[in-house]
Order: sequence, then structure tokens, then C-alpha cells
Amino acid sequence: MSTSSALTVLVVGATGATGRHVVAQLLQKHHNVRTIVRSKDRLLSSLGDILGAKDMDNYETQLQITEAAILDLSDEDLQKQVEGCDAVVQTLGHNITFKGMYRKPRKLVTDSICRITNAIEATETANGRKMRVILMGSDGVSHPDGTTDDKRPLSERIVLSIIRALVPPHRDNEAAAKYIYADVGTDKSFEWTVVRPTDLVDADKTSKYVTYALPKGGLFGDNTTSRSNVAQFMVDLLTSDDLWTTWVYKMPVVHDAGEAAATK
Repeated sequence: MSTSSALTVLVVGATGATGRHVVAQLLQKHHNVRTIVRSKDRLLSSLGDILGAKDMDNYETQLQITEAAILDLSDEDLQKQVEGCDAVVQTLGHNITFKGMYRKPRKLVTDSICRITNAIEATETANGRKMRVILMGSDGVSHPDGTTDDKRPLSERIVLSIIRALVPPHRDNEAAAKYIYADVGTDKSFEWTVVRPTDLVDADKTSKYVTYALPKGGLFGDNTTSRSNVAQFMVDLLTSDDLWTTWVYKMPVVHDAGEAAATK
């Protein structure tokens, strides 16, 4: 893909804390964005906070909003959403509330990425090129191959086992990564990467970030990544062929650059 031409990108999870930054940054770079959200008003309000409410009219022709829950869409409707896209970014996650974590759908992330990849396979890719798919995970999710990541200390493995048992969203994120790696593989009509940020924090502006092939530092508190920087890395992946080639079919970990010294 060339940065000189406008891309069409479907963003799933666009009203989330990271997804809204992905949408905003794509719009600022003059790309076309499709979204599937439960609330159009909530999306426009969150984008107005980032881009400026008075400037939202400037992006009207670039932004297409479908109000729906992605798991409620028919296969045909979802295929229409991905048809003609250059890329799909899924930043979808569970709400951090009792209802969001413990009630249905418990496999929101896995079921959504499964439906998206199936829809891509059923449609023709834009310009005959392989579509790019980015799934957002976390560095608490180990690479499913069992060998890429370093073995965590026993104390962290115990904590992760407890989290896996008690927190359904973590199991969901692990299952989604395993699906992409093991079930999708590398012989489909699209390419993928799973972006694994470390501890997420809010920041209005982007800054420098660093990427690693595997998690660095401890499980909690050693490093942070701003959601705007996660979005920046995702947009860079979509617009830079060289960067995409570096991380295609891999699960990069992203940190804020200010935290790099603590991870070396």
C-alpha cells in the first residue's frame, strides 16, 4: 500500500478508548473510514473531543457509520462492510464492568474477529491486493506458539492462571490470538498482525513509541503505552509497506519510547 493514495479502512471498536484514536488519525491523514458502532452519537462526540467539534464537518465525506452490534449483523451485511476495504482494524474489547466482563457475549473479541475474517474470505479484495487485518491484544496474552515469548517468572504465571480462570475477557483475548495464529495461519486472502500494547494509559497526543517482538519487563507496572500511540502504530502499519513487512504474521509489543530504557 502507498501512503500517497487514500485507504479505506473498517474499524471495529471505534467508540473504544483506543479505537477512536485509530479513526481520528486515519481521518487526519485523509483516509476513508468505515465503522460499526452501537451509538453514532457517542462516536461523533468522542471524535469531536479529539479532532475538534467545529472541524467534524471536514471529515463527513470520509466517515461512514453503521449503527449495529457486529455480532448481530448478517453474514451478507458484514461482507458488504469489508468489501472494497484495504484493511480492517479490530480494537474491540469488553467493557470493564460486571456486565461487560461476566455476561454475554463472553467471546466478543474471538467471535468478532472470526466473523470478520470469514467475511473477508467471502469477498474480493480491493485492487487485487491482500487486505491487512490488525487485531488488538495485550502483552499479557502470550504468543500462541509457546516459543516466541520468554518464559515468565513463576509468580507471574500463577497470576495469569488466576486471571485466566476468573476474568473471561482475558480468556477471550487469548482465544482470539490463538484463532488468528493457528486457525487463520498464513495462507488466506488477507495478512494479519496482532498488536500487543503493555499497560494502557490515556494521552491526547501521540509521541514516539518502540516495538518489540516479545513482551519486555514485568507483567504489571514496568511500562506503559498511551492509547494514542497504539493507534499511531496501527496506522503506521497500514500506511508503511516496510513496517508491515516487518510485523506481518507476528505479534509485536508496543511501548511508549520513554519507557524503553526500563525494558532493555
